[in-house]
Amino acid sequence: MAALSPPPHEERTLPAEPGRSTHAPAVPGYPTVPPGLARLNSDPADRAVATLLTCCASPDWAKRLAAHRPYPDVCALLAAGDEALYDLPPAARHEALTGEADRSAAPPSGYSAADTALVHAQTAYAAKFGFPFVVCLDGQAPAHALNQRLTAIHTRLDNAEEPELALATEELRRLVRGRLARRAAGAAHPSGALPAPGRRGPGRAHGSTEDAVCRESRDSGRPDSPYVPV
Repeated sequence: MAALSPPPHEERTLPAEPGRSTHAPAVPGYPTVPPGLARLNSDPADRAVATLLTCCASPDWAKRLAAHRPYPDVCALLAAGDEALYDLPPAARHEALTGEADRSAAPPSGYSAADTALVHAQTAYAAKFGFPFVVCLDGQAPAHALNQRLTAIHTRLDNAEEPELALATEELRRLVRGRLARRAAGAAHPSGALPAPGRRGPGRAHGSTEDAVCRESRDSGRPDSPYVPV
């Protein structure tokens, strides 16, 4: 199987002078980070791994990200998460995808025939590939979600095993990226659930949490985060 290649990242140097922000300090040399990331950076290793496992069900991925703390900002964390996921061997990718069985299940839409068709398609998909169907719909209108799921799963059911594992991993990467950004941006809800993903408007994807936190870094007078290899 051809290895997945992560997207290119540009090396940047952050200025030495602190930028103005309302967030709490956490990383020497990088004066401010959002509260969720500050907590992730300072937590004991086992607690950090447990937090990261709420974003991706691969222990190897979570341990790798925890071991490379602290992260100077959310963009650096997201880049590290992408890299770690791309580097997982096939067995670990299967494990991470299998962990999505409950997390990525589509809620009933109220359209019983379409819901039934989706359940049957998901059963056939899992039987063929050995992991549940995963698609990232962050920021998409809920009214269109069922049709998008049905269209995607019927298209992907015809894939061979290796191309589908690569495609499913990319969909998982997008889901994990959104979860990481929301976790790093602030506290979880009292129930322990992550805040809902941002909605995207027509055209460019303005509304995602990861876009917002990276844009905040730029707007505070600092260049984009450097890529953090893990």
